[in-house]
Amino acid sequence: MSLLTLIFLEIILGIDNIIFISISSSKLPPKQRKFATNVGLTLAMVLRIALLFGITWLTAMNEPLFSVAGLGIHGAFSAQSLILIAGGLFLLYKSTTEIHHKLEGQEADGVENGRKRSQLTNAIIEITLINIVFSFDSILTAIGMTSGIEGALFLMIIAVVLSVVIMLAFALPVGNFVNRHPSIQILGLTFLILIGFMLIAEGAHLAHMTMAGAEIGSVPKGYLYFAIAFSLGVEFLNMRFRKQQKPIQLHGIQEDAVQEGILHS
Repeated sequence: MSLLTLIFLEIILGIDNIIFISISSSKLPPKQRKFATNVGLTLAMVLRIALLFGITWLTAMNEPLFSVAGLGIHGAFSAQSLILIAGGLFLLYKSTTEIHHKLEGQEADGVENGRKRSQLTNAIIEITLINIVFSFDSILTAIGMTSGIEGALFLMIIAVVLSVVIMLAFALPVGNFVNRHPSIQILGLTFLILIGFMLIAEGAHLAHMTMAGAEIGSVPKGYLYFAIAFSLGVEFLNMRFRKQQKPIQLHGIQEDAVQEGILHS
């Protein structure tokens, strides 16, 4: 039961990883998307297993590096909190710039100039950087769930490997679906903004940051994934509605054309 729970947890926590990989690889040619996706998820697996073997080192990263006090803000920042905050800021920057490019009709990083190799390299670097952040978040959650369980390290390694294998099977179809539907792309980018905000809040919580005398609490991940599931459900209903409306519109256009032809005659 612990193993099944961990596998389910890793898959759920991997949703944000799949969303980012799909968005980041969407600028690549179709032949390179599968390569970037496989590299991204394989890196996620390797990083998470490496972090599991370095649990002692990971725990030591929770020690404060420096403190901030002034202007109503107090906090003791550790390496863990700084990595989560930096990852959240990166997601906010990446998401808002991608939304800007899509709304303005611009292609990021000069795909039109034929810099395909540069695009692939940039995508892999971005996926690697964000994998580090997502791996920290995932492993810290898994450690909290398995504390006190015998053979916890072995269970977590199996869960990470199996979850990545499952995500590899579904990541490319999900990415292709996202690329075929612009509205899903925009929705995915807004999800990344939400995830970025959650990472910043989680980092501030680990730093025990207080603002105006109130400590910043942790954002329950259940709220985040419920919001994502609800938004996707609404969008799928909209897509089905638009699909049903097209035949009606085409039928109306055909009737108008016939009437205009009769009047012209």
